[in-house]
Amino acid sequence: MDGGFVKNLLFIGIGAAGSALICWGIGRWRMKRLMKRLMDMLDRAIGGDFQEKQFDESMESAVEQKLSRFLKSSELSARRLSEERDKIKELIADISHQTKTPISNLLLYSQLLGESELPEDCRPAVKEICKQAEKLQFLIVSLINLSRLETGIIQVRPRRGRLDELIEAVERQARPKAEGKGLAFSVQGSKAWALFDPKWTEEALYNLVDNALKYTPGGGWVEVAAREYEMFVCIEVRDNGIGIKEEEQGKIFGRFYRAEASGGEDGVGIGLFLAREIARAQGGYIKVKSAQGKGSSFLLYLQKDQRGPSTER
Repeated sequence: MDGGFVKNLLFIGIGAAGSALICWGIGRWRMKRLMKRLMDMLDRAIGGDFQEKQFDESMESAVEQKLSRFLKSSELSARRLSEERDKIKELIADISHQTKTPISNLLLYSQLLGESELPEDCRPAVKEICKQAEKLQFLIVSLINLSRLETGIIQVRPRRGRLDELIEAVERQARPKAEGKGLAFSVQGSKAWALFDPKWTEEALYNLVDNALKYTPGGGWVEVAAREYEMFVCIEVRDNGIGIKEEEQGKIFGRFYRAEASGGEDGVGIGLFLAREIARAQGGYIKVKSAQGKGSSFLLYLQKDQRGPSTER
């Protein structure tokens, strides 16, 4: 090869490399430009003021069209969801209003009948009417509370609170039932602070305690105790009642589920489900330990308040 041919090859190589570098630079600039356009579209979509700006055959225009269709579809879905929630809210309000008076009247008149002079063979029937009316009232109230919680009509709002106050409130409700059944009922509080919604958490804890009282035969015992961990506080409800089969322990928190051994006791199978949903809604959880015929232990975990010592008032 002569020198001129080598030089020509060298110039061609340099030119090709230069062209490739220019093409790479142009491609990189176009990519950055496209990404900037996409980021701008997303920012406008997040801000709620997205509008198509480009109407041509370019890729940017196609992306804008698809994003616009997606946002319109999402907006329509959100509007429909809001409308459905409003309908559910109205339905729950109607059910609550329409059932409150009839159930109250059933309870009132059954109590009046019980206080009246009736033949002895009628008294068991009156007692059963009163019992079933109370059961119906509990079911309606539980279903309404659960529906409100699940649809977001009522929200769980955790705040700083003392476990002592929570446990004492539940004890006041549960002690008469425990004493009426002849159960030994012991409560050990804690000065720990936790993050929980007082009203809803009281309902969740009472459901656990009421469950223990219900399935513990007369002469047995139920204990409520609290203890602290690094990240959580735990309220344990223990009993020496009928217990739960191992294969059923994963099912008892299901809606309307009732264990086989609970057939002779009143209940609708919603208390444990509601308690679990309340715990979940505020970053807590519930565990169960049980053996059939040896009692059960339900553990309610709540997020511990880290802002001060447990002895703070």
